[in-house]
Amino acid sequence: MTGPAAPRYTLWELMVYFLKLGTWGFGGPVALVGYMHRDLVERLNWITESDYKEGLALAQVAPGPLAAQLAIYLGYLHYHLLGATVVGIAFVAPSFLMVLGLGWAYLAFGGLAWMQAVFYGVGAAVIGIMAISAHKLVTKNIGKDTLLWGIFATLAMVTIVTQTEMAGLFILAGALVWLVRCRPRLKTGRGGLPAAFPFDWAQFLTLPVEFDLLLQISWFFAKAGAFVFGSGLAIIPFLYGGVVTDFHWLTEKQFVDAVAVAMITPGPVVIMTGFIGYIVAGVHGAVLASLATFVPCYLITVISAPYFKKHSKRPGLMAFVDGITAAAVGAIAGSVVVLGMRSITDIPTGILAVGTTALLLKYKKLPEPLIVLISAGIGLVVYPVTHP
Repeated sequence: MTGPAAPRYTLWELMVYFLKLGTWGFGGPVALVGYMHRDLVERLNWITESDYKEGLALAQVAPGPLAAQLAIYLGYLHYHLLGATVVGIAFVAPSFLMVLGLGWAYLAFGGLAWMQAVFYGVGAAVIGIMAISAHKLVTKNIGKDTLLWGIFATLAMVTIVTQTEMAGLFILAGALVWLVRCRPRLKTGRGGLPAAFPFDWAQFLTLPVEFDLLLQISWFFAKAGAFVFGSGLAIIPFLYGGVVTDFHWLTEKQFVDAVAVAMITPGPVVIMTGFIGYIVAGVHGAVLASLATFVPCYLITVISAPYFKKHSKRPGLMAFVDGITAAAVGAIAGSVVVLGMRSITDIPTGILAVGTTALLLKYKKLPEPLIVLISAGIGLVVYPVTHP
């Protein structure tokens, strides 16, 4: 296998970057994958456009949290298992420590009423940040290709209407572009389907998850990490069904608060599993829930990454990745609309969202953490007035 060119960065530099992203990366998976593209591809030139697209495609077709899988894949590119492990820990650790602190405060003080005020401001500002990120992804990945634009528009509309991400459509989109561009002959062997798709996804995705832990909380969150496709939009209904409806670990209000914690903390949205685990079983529950959620996506990524790299230059796989990428960007754009409808609820939040977008368009180097802090302060001031 021909490996990628020598990296322009050290593993230490990559670890520091993902520590910062895990600490300041607000907005959930839509924003986080956009930040990675902006910083690692456009600004620093550490990752090539093709490598980023491959990672995004893998993160979309494989189960698990989108942003974490992409981060792990990018860590694997030049530094293999060590890089994937270091990046995964660096990306998740800051938000995990934050939700531990929030979980302690939640139980100690009987809820976190101030979260509503903070999210009132932060949620609206983050919509503007996500809109800019989605715009950049569209510009880079869709271009003027009519077929890709059709896929993009279809996935955006499906996401808006269903308010979820449908992984099956990503695979169909990749297959469609492959069929149109490669015009395969209906036979097996060289040039046929096995050559274009050398990896047995059906067998891979059904591998049993073995954690050697008999705790119910570990098994449930392992299923969430291993068998739920898409980003936080997809995993939240799954978590609700188990945590509230089936096991009665949390009340309705506690689950809503857990979602709020996920949205006001940086890093991957599914870190809410750590908060839920803490509420259910303290620090041990938080650790087990977080590990059970992220270990499957780590294993899936590092096992399948070599197959993606080995066959990445095959025309069939390149077409497949282009189709999945267009679908993913469409779903991301649709997610911006869905989250915008939830976060922009009145005139002040509308002004915050539009103002953030305008500021980032004009001042491209404006740091997002500063915007988030200011919007959180605005929320704390304005929310009590608009919601007496």
